[in-house]
Amino acid sequence: MTTEPVRAAGGVLWRPAGDGIEICVVHRPYRADWSLPKGKLDGDEHPLAAAVREVQEETGVHGEPQLRLPEVSYTLPDGGPKTVEFWLMRAAEGPADDPMDPTEVDTVVWLSPADALAKLTYPDDRRLVEHVAALPPVTAVTALVRHAHAGKRSEFDGNDALRPIDEQGRGEARTLGLVVSLVAPRRLFAATPLRCKQTLEPLAERLGLPIVVDAAFAEPADVQDVPARAKVAAARLTELRDGPRVAVCSQGKVIPSILALLDGAEDREPYKTPKGTGWILTWSGERLLALSRI
Repeated sequence: MTTEPVRAAGGVLWRPAGDGIEICVVHRPYRADWSLPKGKLDGDEHPLAAAVREVQEETGVHGEPQLRLPEVSYTLPDGGPKTVEFWLMRAAEGPADDPMDPTEVDTVVWLSPADALAKLTYPDDRRLVEHVAALPPVTAVTALVRHAHAGKRSEFDGNDALRPIDEQGRGEARTLGLVVSLVAPRRLFAATPLRCKQTLEPLAERLGLPIVVDAAFAEPADVQDVPARAKVAAARLTELRDGPRVAVCSQGKVIPSILALLDGAEDREPYKTPKGTGWILTWSGERLLALSRI
């Protein structure tokens, strides 16, 4: 009998300090250890939402996700498996609150990476801090999602550009609205089909932002024109990268080509994106530093 792993999520929370950074480390009295903030998913909670929630609860600080870090897997004392999805998070500005439950965390400290390595109890946590310390500075974060489910094209009687998202799609749009809001976009762009705009509407409502329709992110009528359209879309994403943070909703035929171009890859297959899901693109200057699935 295979035991399903316990799923958890957490973050390497950092803030600028002088010429470098500081890492947030927490003390857990019930385990008598020093750890990175993390905790179990709540039911079917999205892992990224869980990571941000757990960091907030254990440190009192809101973390803005920047990229997915290597996943940690280990065996629990009872012999069952556990996996922890970690994200690099920058501490949002503003005063910190106290941790929600002092029996879970009774001390929160900010340390240089070297001091964090000396303080942390577990090798997996230390490896994550070493990974973060070696990263170049993150200068921009962009969200790129594929529109939610919208029924079947063959069953829609009318202009396909007006095909709306369906019941499943509305649920996906609500989830994306929560998850993408965590990276705090300031501008929202949607490809021309109605389903792309509708996918971003829960996010727009959360953030109080308008949705700008941009044909650069739409699939061309002829599939042979996808490579050319992807070049236009990739250039547009690069242009938007350097302004206030942006979230974009595009379509399934063009997204893999966009990401392959930006990532310098020839194979589009690894970038295929199911409906109602997407990516966080992390930049260091003009370099695409990481692609993280959401």
